[in-house]
Amino acid sequence: MVWNKEFECMSLEQIQKFQLEKLKETVGWVAAKVPFYKKKLEEAKISADSIKSVEDISKLPFTVKNDLRDNYPFGLCAVPLKEVVRVQASSGTTGKSITGPYTTDDIEQWRECVARNLWAYGVRPGDVFQNAYGYGLFTGGLGVHQGASMVGCTVIPISSGVTKRQISIMQDLEVTVLSSTPSYALTIAERAEEMNVDIRKLPIKIGIFGAEPWTMEMRKEIEERMGIEAMDIYGLTELCGPGVAYNCSEKNGLHINEDHFIAEVIDPNTLEPLPLGEKGELVFTAIQRKAMPLLRYRTKDITSLSREKCSCGRTLVKMERISGRSDDMLIIKGVNVFPSQIESLLLDIPEVEPQYRLIVKKSGYLNYLTVQVETKKEIFKKGKPTLHQIENKIMYHIEQSIGIKVKTELMEPKSIERSEGKAQRIIDESVK
Repeated sequence: MVWNKEFECMSLEQIQKFQLEKLKETVGWVAAKVPFYKKKLEEAKISADSIKSVEDISKLPFTVKNDLRDNYPFGLCAVPLKEVVRVQASSGTTGKSITGPYTTDDIEQWRECVARNLWAYGVRPGDVFQNAYGYGLFTGGLGVHQGASMVGCTVIPISSGVTKRQISIMQDLEVTVLSSTPSYALTIAERAEEMNVDIRKLPIKIGIFGAEPWTMEMRKEIEERMGIEAMDIYGLTELCGPGVAYNCSEKNGLHINEDHFIAEVIDPNTLEPLPLGEKGELVFTAIQRKAMPLLRYRTKDITSLSREKCSCGRTLVKMERISGRSDDMLIIKGVNVFPSQIESLLLDIPEVEPQYRLIVKKSGYLNYLTVQVETKKEIFKKGKPTLHQIENKIMYHIEQSIGIKVKTELMEPKSIERSEGKAQRIIDESVK
């Protein structure tokens, strides 16, 4: 069963015909309404009329995050402010916030996209839905909330934080679905163990996690500790928020809502489109939004696309789980390293907890990496000789897998700050 069979199960010919129509409309819309895009399209010598196929999208100019910052707050808005019914925004940790304006139709489309996601995970009317994503300007909380309401769930808008209360609510209200960042799910699981609460014996059956990269190993860890099915939700503030792509029952890649977003993968160096199956930077064009439809937005997320037949019946293109971000990539002694690679390797080590930090320092012209990871309580008690042995074990495992030597520091249990939202994994001291 799917939420919207018409669009989720369209043939490739049908979806491309629909995309072409909406792409032409969107290009014409932004050319007429947004001076930034009018200038960009004129410079590229392309108009809506010159687009003859979906492949012609490669002729359109890219949009990057700095374009949104330079046009803050509403320079890319394509409608008068009186038609904007909501504004959400990114955290703005690396500069000005990225604002996301919505019309009434934009909100309804967003609700529909999230509802598709939740239905694919197995969420149904009557489920008790604990939403531990942050509310406010961050799109996660309200985005997931409105989709869960559309499905017919009983939504608990608890937001993130106050972890002890999260667990009490799970018990008292017999929660069946949890949504949060994956790192916060681990924080909840850890606190429950401290409270002698076995989450695996509670009614909760589904976890919906996103907003930060996480590995298959992290998924397995969450599923084992909480006794749930851990599902992946993907989205960006720049496009709408959560609901852009989602797992189905196969849990092998994420279906993209292609009737709303055209996806490409490009070589981040040459900027040339890559064929299906090749890994590169994910690029999206929003083709149904009215307030702020972006053309060829470079996400910086690294993935690949595929159109293999899916047993769930959906024909929507799939993206591989995000393996990292091109702007999160570390260059350690000349080797490209993604934090997700380190996470996968650490979760191979039974003596440590899935709580870690990556410290980057510079010596001369090269960056060096220190991996700090918490050890399990019973291991930490064994003292320095045992800890030194495990540190060497981790260093050897990373060197054999990635080809670089790193310094490893085993940390005391509970010494690394826990996440209530997006986990801060990287501390870059090389730029100081």
